Amino acid sequence: MTSTPAASPMYASPGSTLSYDQAGVDYDLIDPLKVRAQRAAASTAVHLAAHGFSEVAASRGESAYVVDVGPFYIASIVECLGSKALVADEMHRLTGKSYYDSIAQDTIAMAINDLITVGATPLIVQAYWAAGGSDWFSDGQRSAALVDGWKRACDACGVAWGGGETPALAGIVADGRIDLAAACTGLINPKDRLSVGDRLAPGDAIVMLASSGIHANGLSLARKLVERLPQGYLTPISVEPGSPSFGDALLAPTVLYSPVTEALYKAGITPRYCANITGHGWRKLLRHPAQHRYRIHTVPEVTPVLKFIQQHAHQDDREAYSTFNMGAGFALFVKPEDAQRTADVAQSMGVAAWVCGAIEAGPKELLIEPLGIHFGTDDLQLR
Repeated sequence: MTSTPAASPMYASPGSTLSYDQAGVDYDLIDPLKVRAQRAAASTAVHLAAHGFSEVAASRGESAYVVDVGPFYIASIVECLGSKALVADEMHRLTGKSYYDSIAQDTIAMAINDLITVGATPLIVQAYWAAGGSDWFSDGQRSAALVDGWKRACDACGVAWGGGETPALAGIVADGRIDLAAACTGLINPKDRLSVGDRLAPGDAIVMLASSGIHANGLSLARKLVERLPQGYLTPISVEPGSPSFGDALLAPTVLYSPVTEALYKAGITPRYCANITGHGWRKLLRHPAQHRYRIHTVPEVTPVLKFIQQHAHQDDREAYSTFNMGAGFALFVKPEDAQRTADVAQSMGVAAWVCGAIEAGPKELLIEPLGIHFGTDDLQLR
């Protein structure tokens, strides 16, 4: 049975349970469009044949699209940051500090962490920075932070920043706001690095990599929660001396996982499948269409900001794990004999990792045993 955590002793957080739907994000409405679009897109793959290429059909519905160009595969992805920039803007108003260096890393991480799920080495990043008007770009401190943070994230992942687009879209993007997105292209070379789940099998281990906090998913709910907090974004997330404010904790940059996946390949470890734990929370472990049971026996410690959100949104464990990464931002499915070495490689790259569970024969379901949580096929419909 799942439980609702007690509120922090700092104060009583008013209100009933706050869900992602109540924050304005309803995947039951969004996901059918995704499925419809995937089916329409699949019919266009025939055009690749005119160039002598073909798609990797198993990549349809995965986090990145893969094309077979002969000697290697090309993978591509486009992702947007979402509403995390709104938190940065409000914290700038409250503190005078620009957070756009970390916001830049978040944006690149959204694309690169998806791209690497199929076994790709990130090669090129393109930027899309759409502002609500030309005035947005007149803030030199903010613009410099965005550029510097973007470059640092590219350097950390060893990718070339190819260029981008900086439109001023008054009337489409709100005045004073910016919509950030990144596109990324990568290579899967040699071809046996491809990881689209076709080799997933009972007995495979599930290794999970630590997150730095909320990353860039669930911010709509976090922003809604601010309305309940006595000091808003400046509310400390714990009673410990030096505790960060809620706003600062939300703005911890997303972990870039490509250095870990590249280190794994150099160590001779090829994941059989990967999942970027973003929207839909731990339900993303069910992403592959095959019928497998995913049994979790070890749950990583939840990061403080996510504990805080769960407590003050009055969410039980099932709701929290269906929305947030809850301390684990990326999952690697590997052969059982590679499990501990996978965790060790991640640790050597500065990312905490745990062997959290295994795949079993059975119906498609996720069992998070320490918390008594069950997710089934109906809890994730992305295809």
